[in-house]
Amino acid sequence: MVEKTSDALDAVFRALADPTRRAMLQALSRQPRTVGELAAPFAISLAGASKHIQMLERAGLIRREVQGRVHTCRLEAQPLHAGAEWIRHYERFWNQQFDALDAVLKAEDAATPTPPATRSGTTRKPRRTP
Repeated sequence: MVEKTSDALDAVFRALADPTRRAMLQALSRQPRTVGELAAPFAISLAGASKHIQMLERAGLIRREVQGRVHTCRLEAQPLHAGAEWIRHYERFWNQQFDALDAVLKAEDAATPTPPATRSGTTRKPRRTP
């Protein structure tokens, strides 16, 4: 079970690694598109676009419907959930690290005496000696 989940997660991240595929997914998040419509914003052939679409299909991120010669793609967002959950684990880790750092810095600030204020409300800079 773990290997199957890991393979699926690997496929999702592999598909998301390419900016063209991410842009295609973004376009599909608004509405279904044909392969030609997905390829149009990029300087790629329909065959090149089809390769990107195949990778998105293998990751389970899109579903392609064929009606005659027209291939229409639709977003399947469910696999993105597994990737988001994986990232969320590390988000919690980093938030804990930042909270610990914040506590250390606040304790350090509290332990450091503040210099006396001058009349203008700013602190004085020490004079340099030659």
